[in-house]
Amino acid sequence: MNAAAPDTTSDATTPAAPGTIAHEIARRRTFAIISHPDAGKTTLTERILRAGGAIQMAGNVRAKGERRRTRSDWMGIERDRGISVVTSVMTFEYGDCIFNLLDTPGHEDFSEDTYRTLTAVDAAVMVIDAAKGIEARTRKLFEICRLRDIPIVTFINKMDREAQDPFALLDEISSSLALDTSPATWPVGRAGKFVGTYDLYRRELHTTEKLEQSDPRMIQLAEELELAQAALPEFDRESFNAGHLTPVFFGSAMKEIGVTDLLDALASFGPPPRDQATETRSVHADEEAMTALVFKIQANMDPNHRDRMAFARICSGKLQRGMRLKHVRIGKQFALHTPQFFFARDRQLAEEAFAGDVVGIPNHGTLRIGDTLTEGEDLRFTGVPYFAPEILRRVRLDDAMKAKKLRQALTELAEEGVVQLFRPQDGSPPIVGVVGTLQLDVLQSRLKGEYGVSIGFESTPYNLARWVTGPRDRLETFCSVNRSAMADDIDGDPVFLASSAFMMRRTAEGQPELSFHDIKQIGQEIG
Repeated sequence: MNAAAPDTTSDATTPAAPGTIAHEIARRRTFAIISHPDAGKTTLTERILRAGGAIQMAGNVRAKGERRRTRSDWMGIERDRGISVVTSVMTFEYGDCIFNLLDTPGHEDFSEDTYRTLTAVDAAVMVIDAAKGIEARTRKLFEICRLRDIPIVTFINKMDREAQDPFALLDEISSSLALDTSPATWPVGRAGKFVGTYDLYRRELHTTEKLEQSDPRMIQLAEELELAQAALPEFDRESFNAGHLTPVFFGSAMKEIGVTDLLDALASFGPPPRDQATETRSVHADEEAMTALVFKIQANMDPNHRDRMAFARICSGKLQRGMRLKHVRIGKQFALHTPQFFFARDRQLAEEAFAGDVVGIPNHGTLRIGDTLTEGEDLRFTGVPYFAPEILRRVRLDDAMKAKKLRQALTELAEEGVVQLFRPQDGSPPIVGVVGTLQLDVLQSRLKGEYGVSIGFESTPYNLARWVTGPRDRLETFCSVNRSAMADDIDGDPVFLASSAFMMRRTAEGQPELSFHDIKQIGQEIG
């Protein structure tokens, strides 16, 4: 097939000189891996890390024995259940590029963590099960990428099992997601006879065993390549960067087939750090002044030290250890004494970092999700979302002597984004809001394991929560009249709790001067 090799140069007309800030920024590749649960996302993450030389032995989510556990799934509940429940950050070097890989939770109960992570990446790798094709969760995550114009690279996994026809899979991606597909590799063989891929860009065969031209798999390959050439578009970098076209790779993460193809492509034409929107202007990665966005908080990564880590995406310039930055939300100076690079739970001191990098910043509650750090400019990055929870439960404390500890623990875990915390204005026990019941299990497990606090959950008369905004006097009157149904969220913003959608509509219709919102965007007007 005469597919044109993609343009691998940077967007700049002339490459930046080695050693300069511009050169370092151009080397960065920051991407998330997204998929429906069980599509093989975490297994692919492990294989990418191994292919990149970051680990010696890749693990499987369901592997037996400690020595084969995954590096990205490091929490006890993740290993017990064989799922990812938090975003893991891993930094490694490959092909003269610095990769910041963010492995997101696949389960929809942890969608908020995934959505916030997508504010910090420049591209996404969409993993699709070759047998199941596009699934509901995949479609939802893709729509979030589309809203942010995030370029998508597709990896069709599990080609070593019974799978749909490659043309059918490409057609499904195109029709379901309204996304042009351009195959970058093509499978050689199917199911048990799957032995590798053909690289359409380099016109190279990558197989686990040598095949003669007379082999039925090679004959099938030649026929399919001819058809693909006639029917499918060639790779266009501009269309890819705009989020309109996805290069498609076939492979098997479990058998480590096609993983290097994917990594090479990300190094070759993966997008460098992109512009980031603030309330007042767009921040360009190559600006001299350093800016950063906190998109994730993780508490107790090291239970022995009760640590609290803020994960920040460097949006522009160069970070240096020891520099003092402005914490825009509170208007105070913040010293970067020990910024860190992460490899899941393992870490190392970051003496310097550049736009595109993700660093961990130890703190004791000073930093929150959505915070902006700058070298002095009053900027606030936008678009970090909180979604109205779908399940509300009152927290029941088993040991009344630990009430103070529970308050602290719930605050820390709510700031981390594990659950949303609502404190009723009438003084009744706190209410937690979650997207799915698995979040309640995680909260219960972490409170017991990390804080030594045992809790249970009780039902509430409320089924819906909405943030309320409007003129101060009208809002104060509304809160006073509806005190038993009002609560404050972690930021102190008022939330109205309703028993049903009907009651919510009736309340909203009776308060035309007030607005009720199911999404709260940090740094943007709630809408």
